[in-house]
Amino acid sequence: MSFAPLLNAPSIIQLHAFAAMGALALGLVQFSLPKGTLPHRTMGWIWVALMAAVAVSSFWIHGRQIKLGEPWSPIHLLSIFSLIMLPLGMWYAHSHRVRGHRITMISIFTGGLVIAGLFTFVPGRIMHAVAFGQ
Repeated sequence: MSFAPLLNAPSIIQLHAFAAMGALALGLVQFSLPKGTLPHRTMGWIWVALMAAVAVSSFWIHGRQIKLGEPWSPIHLLSIFSLIMLPLGMWYAHSHRVRGHRITMISIFTGGLVIAGLFTFVPGRIMHAVAFGQ
């Protein structure tokens, strides 16, 4: 494992990847913390900011894989999903609609980080080179 391919990548890809790694780590911590506490809310705001950075930065990353319409691929639909669902999840929390908040945030975590993240390990992509070498 070597971060060299990522550190040699354009800065937008670095921002995207490091924000995603931070959101993944923080999201896992959030699952284990007591809900509704000040630490949960504070880290939740940080997580939302990281996820917004991941989603927005993705629109400046154009792969050579399957295209949905130049220059984006189907994976960018997860970015749109995240950008729509983040404010909804925050509204649910603000409105004390715990079930809606939980389902929304877990869905963003699963779709926007886990599923999208798995696609980054496809051979030929930067994170595949980070994890498995060239």
